[in-house]
This record gives sequence, structure tokens and C-alpha cells, in this order.
Amino acid sequence: MRSSPVIRPGFHPMSIGLMVLGFVVAWPLGLAMLAYMLWGDRMQAFFEGIRNGYQRSRLAAEMRRGFGGGFGAGTFGTTGNAAFDAHRAAELERLEVERRRLDEERREFEAYLAHLRHARDQEEFDRFKAERAARRRRDGDASRL
Repeated sequence: MRSSPVIRPGFHPMSIGLMVLGFVVAWPLGLAMLAYMLWGDRMQAFFEGIRNGYQRSRLAAEMRRGFGGGFGAGTFGTTGNAAFDAHRAAELERLEVERRRLDEERREFEAYLAHLRHARDQEEFDRFKAERAARRRRDGDASRL
């Protein structure tokens, strides 16, 4: 014998009755019941997806704890091999120096682009003023005739 829930998605007598009662008591309850009737089957899949994502994130957190607490700088656990740990620390320091150098190059390039933008804007403004002065001279000459 199969048992089915009394309140289930879809237009069933009990669901319709609860929706009407919800609208009588407070319209948000009726609206919520109507939404459940229309999209309830999709909501179950949605909540299952959320639950699965939470379980995956918990598993990932447990795995990170097992690897020494994470993958950020300074959070690596030791491997037990002093030579490898020293090599890893030296490589991480080299990468950090390289990152700082690249950040400095990026800042210099952004300053260069700002300078170019300013020069282009100044050139466009000077061209506008020259054209405007030429137009005024032409209009002044035309009005004298």
C-alpha cells in the first residue's frame, strides 16, 4: 500500500481548500499555498540540490582540515620532510616577490594609460577650441558682407 502526503503539489481538493483558507486568514498564506501548488514539485528538487551542495561543501571542508587547514599562505601543514618544506617556503616566497613585481608593473601601466587618456582629451579639447574659433571667424566674416 502506498501512502501519499495529504498536502502535495498540484490542484487537489485538500490543497485547494488550504489555499482558500490561507487567502481568508491572510493573503500571503494563500499566495504561498498557490505557489506551492504550482511549483512544489520543482521546490523539492531545488531543496535537494541545496542539501547536496551543503554536503559537498562540508566534505570539502573536512578534506581541507585533513590537509593542514587550507591552502592559503602560511596555512600549510608540514609534510614531515624538512627539505621539501624549505623548498616549498622558498618557492612561495619567490612567487610572492613575482606577484609584487607584477602588481607594480600593473600600477605603472595604469598610470601610463591615464596619462595617454589625459593627452588625448587635451588634444580633442584643443581641436574643439580651434574649430570653434575658426567657425566664429568665418561667421564674423560672413556677417560683414
